[in-house]
Amino acid sequence: MTMPILGARARTLRPGDIKGSCVLHWMSRDQRVEDNPSLELAVMKGNKLDLPVISCFCLAPEFLGAAIRQYAFMLRGLQESERRLEAKGIGFRLLQGHPEREVPDLISREEVAWVVMDFDPLRVKRAWKEAVLEEARLPACEVDAHNIVPCWAASPKREYSAATFRPKVTRALTEYLSAPTSAQSPTVPWREEAITDWKGIWRSLKVDESVGEVGWIRPGESAAREALRSFLEDRLAGYSEARNDPVLDGQSDLSPYLHFGQVAPQRIAWEVTRSDAPQADKAAFLEELIVRRELSDNFCHHVPDYDSPGGFPEWARSSLDQHRFDRREYSYAEGELEMARTHDPLWNAAQLEMVRRGKMHGYLRMYWAKKLLEWCETPEEAMRIAIRLNDRYELDGRDPNGYAGIAWSIGGVHDRAWPSRPIFGKVRYMSLAGARSKFDVDAYIKKVEGE
Repeated sequence: MTMPILGARARTLRPGDIKGSCVLHWMSRDQRVEDNPSLELAVMKGNKLDLPVISCFCLAPEFLGAAIRQYAFMLRGLQESERRLEAKGIGFRLLQGHPEREVPDLISREEVAWVVMDFDPLRVKRAWKEAVLEEARLPACEVDAHNIVPCWAASPKREYSAATFRPKVTRALTEYLSAPTSAQSPTVPWREEAITDWKGIWRSLKVDESVGEVGWIRPGESAAREALRSFLEDRLAGYSEARNDPVLDGQSDLSPYLHFGQVAPQRIAWEVTRSDAPQADKAAFLEELIVRRELSDNFCHHVPDYDSPGGFPEWARSSLDQHRFDRREYSYAEGELEMARTHDPLWNAAQLEMVRRGKMHGYLRMYWAKKLLEWCETPEEAMRIAIRLNDRYELDGRDPNGYAGIAWSIGGVHDRAWPSRPIFGKVRYMSLAGARSKFDVDAYIKKVEGE
């Protein structure tokens, strides 16, 4: 069975008569050429209409606090994408500026007949698409190439826990989890060679350069495939035990590639299911890749204020309000937190790991955010600082996974009510003593300090 492309994986945003000179694939969330159903659909449509296909990416001057660390990772991946597109006979344009202006201009210049867009649940991306459609007024559809089960097909409403979401996604996997396919070369090749002035693009960047690139990970589709092979061969077996120990090298390290869409979740899941690793390890990984990750998309898609306490469940908002004025034993200024200058050596090490590597261990991301709730004056301040630091330093920041994870930690999203305690109310509490019972905290701190 091949991956379903039309039907539930794609949905029409604007119907209309198709008249023009080419089909446009607007690449945004899924920055890859292989295993990309949105590009595949654009090529299929172009072949049906006997038209060439062009792909574009619009480089916004700023995006939710991203620094050179994130922009550079993205741009290096896009340079590889351009080469891959050109090899297939597909055009590429790297636009610079605000997408709501630049994309309609491209549509007009190239006389676009039909446009395929990536699905993205974040407010800013949805606003871009709405503005482009309002300005350009041409037929368009969007394809969810970022989830294995398309977000709108997985559930039509906000899911309040993994327990309610899991059976819906699991049932749908029989239809959607299949061998990935890639776009073929269009029957009508693009008429021009690539013209991107990459040196000029790099010189023109005006983003924060104090958060520099990291050397432990290489960007792009090829590197993502290599990282996937390494994980399948070396770390998938034993994953269920090693994943929650920050001392061990047990995680997949695929989250930056997933965030930028440089590897398809469909590809990862397909390869994992076909591996000979123990079933318990495969199940543990797929739970995170599919259920937990796609639950985050569901949250951001159905909750407009996903990045504020307004998105917390009612029981958590009420409970936190009851403890709003509880005394904090420790409190820190935002600058102290960013510089990892607290009394808690584990929290400091986790913050330093994020600042230096652009990635924090999953278990520690929960602990890290919960301590912000404990030390900040209000849940609103804790949420704001957590999002700012996460999006500034993490390679995979500015992502539904990040927003949902912070909301889980601070506001009980996708969790249940726990016995009430100071400051946290009924939101789950995590402690340094609890961390020590799960892994060698001192070894982790030494590991970070030695990097």
